[in-house]
Amino acid sequence: MRAPGPCGVCGARGAARYRCPRCSTAYCSVPCCRSHRERCEPDRPREAAGQGPRPGPAHSPWALEDILGEEDEQDRVPLQKLQLLGESEELRDLLLNPHLRQLLLTMDQAQDKSSLMRKFMQEPLFVEFADCCLRIVEPPEKENVLPQ
Repeated sequence: MRAPGPCGVCGARGAARYRCPRCSTAYCSVPCCRSHRERCEPDRPREAAGQGPRPGPAHSPWALEDILGEEDEQDRVPLQKLQLLGESEELRDLLLNPHLRQLLLTMDQAQDKSSLMRKFMQEPLFVEFADCCLRIVEPPEKENVLPQ
């Protein structure tokens, strides 16, 4: 696996893991993607509230396949399973916790996500969040029990 290059938006070294499907500019995070997208697509229509259209195949040429590299393919979760996360009451309840929200924001903005992830995996609240997500995306298999 090759090391990521610098982000073409914020300049962070070794952080660019994704590429713009239009111009191939490398970027490192969702905020950098949004910032680049505004410059790359200046004539893109905006909705009345000043927000861009919701991402999706009907509104955007940006596809998940364009963002993920080949090396990320093994860690990919199907979109249908990701949508289950948004439907989970248990996960919504966890996300009401301001401490967890701050941890997630810190993780999203971190340069060295892997070492921060190791640190956060010692936090019971973060472990509870991760376990909840995994139970939704990869439900545990039921044991093979013979009927009586």
